[in-house]
Parts: sequence; C-alpha cells; structure tokens
Amino acid sequence: MSDAVEAEDAVKNRCLRAARMLAPCVSYFVERVSFGAMDDGDCVDVFLREGPHKPDVVISLTDLHHVETGDPIAVQGSFIDEISVEYLPRLPHPWPDDAIGLIDRSSDLPELVRLRIAGPSEVDVVASCLTVYTAMSDDEASLPLRG
Repeated sequence: MSDAVEAEDAVKNRCLRAARMLAPCVSYFVERVSFGAMDDGDCVDVFLREGPHKPDVVISLTDLHHVETGDPIAVQGSFIDEISVEYLPRLPHPWPDDAIGLIDRSSDLPELVRLRIAGPSEVDVVASCLTVYTAMSDDEASLPLRG
C-alpha cells in the first residue's frame, strides 16, 4: 500500500472514530462555540455538555473551509438532536450530495472533514483537521483516589 493510500485511509479512519465517539452526544447541549486564529489558519472549538454525570466533550476543528452556525445566541445552550462527522475525500472522489456546493472544489483541496450538529440551532463546519477531546464527568472526577 502506498503512503498516499495509507494517509487517505488514516483521515477516513479518524473521521469514523470521531463519529463513533460523538454518537453518544445526542441529547447533550452546545455549551459554547469559540472561534480563533492561529499562525497557520483559523479554528473553531465546539464545547458540549450533558451534565455532571457525563463527560464534557470539546470538538476542535482547524484550517477551516466552511463555517455556518445560524443565530449565535441560539447556538449556546441548544440541545443536540443529531451529530455527524463525514469524510470528504479529495478529487476525483465524489462527496455526499448534501456537501456539494459548500465550498469550491479543486485539485489543490486536501481531504476534509465535516462536522454537523442539528437541533434547534445548527452548526456546520468543514475543516482540514478535527480532534475530539473528552474529560471525566464531574461525578467521576469527584471520586476519591484509590491506591
């Protein structure tokens, strides 16, 4: 297997793992969405919270190509009906129908990842990199250390 094929599979596998990690976040709330700029591009962090008995989750996306959040005030505190992570391959491979037209595709465009959160308010981001961070729940963090 060539390095290019392995790298493509790696991005696709990271998307599948992120989707699996985020699937239990249906019923969480979007605590906040933060935008930032870095030396090599821009970023967005989406903070998800369910309560003290579930772990908090932060989804960090960098090198943004498309961001849509609807009403910024409505996003904060909006519950999640659906959350998905999709792999968007480079040309000549096709994209899912609902991703077509989000950004202009060219041969220079790398493989991308799309995060979509649906609920009363929506978050839709296409980026080059996605990382999911989870923290211990407040309940778990409050337990005494053993040993």
